[in-house]
Amino acid sequence: MTSSNNSYQPSQTILQASATNIGRLFKGIADQSPDNNAIIEYDRRITYRELNDRVNQLANGLLDKNLKHGDRIALIARNCAAFLEVELACAKIGAILVSLNWRLAREEVKHCLDLTQPKLIFSAIEFQELLPNSGEVQNILFHTEYENLLRNSSNEEPTDLVDAENGLVIIFTSGTTGLPKGALISHRAIITRALIFAEETRAPKNDTFIAWTPLFHMGSNDFSIATLLRGGQVVIIDGYQPDEIIRSIEMYPVHYLTVVPGMIEDFINQLKLSNAKPKPIGLIGAMADLVPRSMLKEITILLDAPYFNTFGSTETGNPPASGNLIPIGIAPEVLSKKQNNFCEIRLVDPNDNDVKDGEPGELAIRGPSLFSGYWANEEANAEAFRNGWFHMGDVFRRTPEGLLDFVDRVKYMIKSGGENIYPAEIEQHIMVDDRIIDVAVVRKPDERWGEVPVAFVASNSDKIKSIDIIDLCRDRIAKYKLPKEVHFLKNDEIPRSTSGKIQRHILEQRLTIK
Repeated sequence: MTSSNNSYQPSQTILQASATNIGRLFKGIADQSPDNNAIIEYDRRITYRELNDRVNQLANGLLDKNLKHGDRIALIARNCAAFLEVELACAKIGAILVSLNWRLAREEVKHCLDLTQPKLIFSAIEFQELLPNSGEVQNILFHTEYENLLRNSSNEEPTDLVDAENGLVIIFTSGTTGLPKGALISHRAIITRALIFAEETRAPKNDTFIAWTPLFHMGSNDFSIATLLRGGQVVIIDGYQPDEIIRSIEMYPVHYLTVVPGMIEDFINQLKLSNAKPKPIGLIGAMADLVPRSMLKEITILLDAPYFNTFGSTETGNPPASGNLIPIGIAPEVLSKKQNNFCEIRLVDPNDNDVKDGEPGELAIRGPSLFSGYWANEEANAEAFRNGWFHMGDVFRRTPEGLLDFVDRVKYMIKSGGENIYPAEIEQHIMVDDRIIDVAVVRKPDERWGEVPVAFVASNSDKIKSIDIIDLCRDRIAKYKLPKEVHFLKNDEIPRSTSGKIQRHILEQRLTIK
């Protein structure tokens, strides 16, 4: 008989049965394919059986040190197999990995540690100067102390019950101002991101992913875990090493190859110099809006793969927009994006009212791939999660066809004489010229207008002048949006974050220095 109680709630037993976690899913893959390669690190190969044994040894070693459910474990190291071992061990015991960016300054690292209060730190010896001189938190060095911990521990499966909503990893966002915020990402979010990527791109189970971008960022972290959950192999490379990346794509079919702004120009040159002949590649790329159109065309031809025209973030994964590909050999005039099928979105004004199609509005999103909030930062959470939606801080316009055109970050908006200017509106017209390698439009204080747009440009031609840059925009955008100054830089002089994004605040600081 069906209960008539409309307030029925499922029992805890039912809730437990409907949940899972990354540790147990990984064990299932290891049981199914024990002798398949899980990780390839240069000449070292680790099978799923070996990796699961090592992860269990580490997990039990952590339990022996009285690490418990919800405790934080920090890690600061370059890309290596041990990075994924620590993350999977955390997954099996319910601990939370604090993924530290080794490119941060000492004070920034201290902020991340003070914020998360880890009980243990795994670290490479080269980064000891970034860590506080304190004996309160045990610091285990890669690799001797780390290997000793594994050697003295059991490889039995841990029995801790870890829920899907438990946090797995804290990844620090590369904000343009202020101190980093720690985004807490749950087992549920990572599993969902893996499923969304596999469904939308038809990723094969026996895939190869090349983790060359930093594992402390979501780009390599998300896709490495997703690959291991599908029974594929992760090739680990410590940073941008074009020879190693080319060697890998010539050796293995790769469904998704990460290429990012800041490396594409050099990678194009390296591919040509080496006369590379890669195995089949399914798709490439990230952050298409930041790549010169001519380079989009050339890199897709050289790798014979379409470009992944997505828009996501550490907080959301691939959603809200990961359904579009830029065809091979096309230099697109526009980069309209298709909404992901597995999320809800709204475009809203500053008062959270929906904007009309064609009007700019901040993107607000709901969906199962979302993170669980910023760690110990209620102020940021209250601002970001207004009215039951996560506000990304990114401005889009919805086209008549229902696609999404990226406008800019809310915080990059230039307020000039009462008018709103979004830098990306200007940059897209400059980027269409083949002589342009990259461009960033930033704000400069102005006595008359309050703020005015100024362009920093990297070009492959020494003949291009400031007036040429302005003429690229003239008659295409309103006169008040035209850059008031143009500064030329070499491409390697453009300041970038570890994820390849231009650090606009540094360029703005250059304008204010007398």
